[in-house]
Amino acid sequence: MRHGLPWRRNLAGRRFQALALALALVLATFAVPPLPLTRDGVRLLAVVDITGSMNVRDYAAAGRPESRLEAAKAALLRLVSGLPCGSQVALGLFTERRPFLLFEPVEVCADFAPLDGAISALDWRMAWEADSRVAAGLYRSVAMAGDLDADLLFVTDGQEAPPLPPSGTPPFDGRVGAVRGLIVGAGGYALSPIPKFNDRGRETGFFSETDVQQENRFGPPPADAEAREGYNPRNAPFGSAAARGTEHLSSVREAHLRDLAARTGLAYAHLDGADSLAAPVAAAATPRPVPGRLDLRPILGAGALLLVLAAYAAGGLRSRGGPFTLVSRKA
Repeated sequence: MRHGLPWRRNLAGRRFQALALALALVLATFAVPPLPLTRDGVRLLAVVDITGSMNVRDYAAAGRPESRLEAAKAALLRLVSGLPCGSQVALGLFTERRPFLLFEPVEVCADFAPLDGAISALDWRMAWEADSRVAAGLYRSVAMAGDLDADLLFVTDGQEAPPLPPSGTPPFDGRVGAVRGLIVGAGGYALSPIPKFNDRGRETGFFSETDVQQENRFGPPPADAEAREGYNPRNAPFGSAAARGTEHLSSVREAHLRDLAARTGLAYAHLDGADSLAAPVAAAATPRPVPGRLDLRPILGAGALLLVLAAYAAGGLRSRGGPFTLVSRKA
């Protein structure tokens, strides 16, 4: 006795239904338009310190020592690659006492290749002076970010060279909090030697105590000047002995950077690896709505593929006669 025509049984089978649904999903990929949506992007000016202390190798990558500058570049590249399309990033570098703008904000998706190339090419040899007046450079970077209508991302180890004078950190003349952004402290917390290079850019060792200015002797002398050896208010207001110190060694000057953050209204975060910038930048930057699209084709295509695989996997199990296969015999 027949229980129905074979084609009717096939139409009612789950395998056929799965394949038919998969075909419908494939056809839908040609017809379904992307869904418009709005998401939060950012507009950043990223300024990277390229002074000599950023060559200190107190990070590690792939089991090898890595300089602060290379670690900063890797983190910046990871940040840019993770920003939503529509976000914009400008790039600058800092040395001496001022930042230098390489290019104005560009869109991170359409212009990712030149962004990637520019960040990867940052090098300490681009510096035009050996000084590192971090506070002055940061203040000018804040003003530059304001002119670009962007938030600021300033990456530095915070080591002032020459050291700050006895009067301390220079005042900030701008309006606190007028520009949002983040100061990123690069470097380890332990003192490390600073590599020394010759005129051809070849490493020749490390800076010694006599190679580096250990004290800033411009301006009024410190409060303890009169107790120093050889003090003379006119001829030797800082004393006659050579200054001693550890300015030839380097660590992240986190206390100084946190003070600068408080003075300018910026946030602070420590550079702890390539993935350490996304969260603090998202918290510190101004959310800027950017138009976007959600392409449904990959989702539809993946659903169709899963249905096809499930249909053929189920058919293979039935053909092998699994433990749940029912076998009927005609008398």
